[in-house]
Amino acid sequence: MSGESTRGRSVTSKVLGILEAFESGSASLSLTRIAEVADLPLPTAYRLVRELVEWGALHRDDNGRYSVGLRLWEVAQNGGRQLRDAARPYLQDLFSLTQETAHLAVREGHEALYVDRIYSSKRVPRASRVGGRLPLHATAVGKVLLAYEDDWLREAYLARDLEVPTKSTHANPARLREELKHAREQGYATTFEEMRPGSCSIAVPVFGDSGRAVAAIGLVMLSTQAPQVTRYLQVLQGISRRIERAFARLPMTDVFAVEVARSSR
Repeated sequence: MSGESTRGRSVTSKVLGILEAFESGSASLSLTRIAEVADLPLPTAYRLVRELVEWGALHRDDNGRYSVGLRLWEVAQNGGRQLRDAARPYLQDLFSLTQETAHLAVREGHEALYVDRIYSSKRVPRASRVGGRLPLHATAVGKVLLAYEDDWLREAYLARDLEVPTKSTHANPARLREELKHAREQGYATTFEEMRPGSCSIAVPVFGDSGRAVAAIGLVMLSTQAPQVTRYLQVLQGISRRIERAFARLPMTDVFAVEVARSSR
């Protein structure tokens, strides 16, 4: 690695690069791997990682590997807290009424960011977690969020090199364009084994005062339940309206901070 790659980068940029290395979901990383992902010289990575360990953002185990520290985890829990707390009682209702894994997601860049999730006891293949991100086009919540976006943003997304997590993932732009149009017309989206074999999903939008879909709620279940997936549509729509009313009681900055963050990506 040459010094050219880090020349001109601020200390903040370098630290953020280190923290981004843990977005992959890996439980722990070696210093060498952190330096590689953050695109930093090893001595620079060592110095910054040591400071992060001292502050509590990272934890170093007995084998010299690093993981996210408890202090950073505690700080991160405040992210999206207003939205999560407002929606949680209704997400709990959704789970109680369906007994299926229920979740709330927002669009963050080109991914669906999972703000909250309640797991069913069924052995459904898991692809997401709270704080996790998945491709918009491979998830029902993501498709709903994409379907209700501006045309130019949707077209920009479809022009990307789309990931294909499974052989069932819809990644053809023309097919996706029609699917998203249909999702907007019918008010919901579904998937079948597009993210994980053995699972299917359905989702509906949650609208803000602006009329835009600021979030989406969905259910994930066994793929064998796909023929009956729309049986939960009415309850999803009813819970969505309750969440919309709960969001309307929040300060506008809390709800529309989501849209500001999204539009800046």
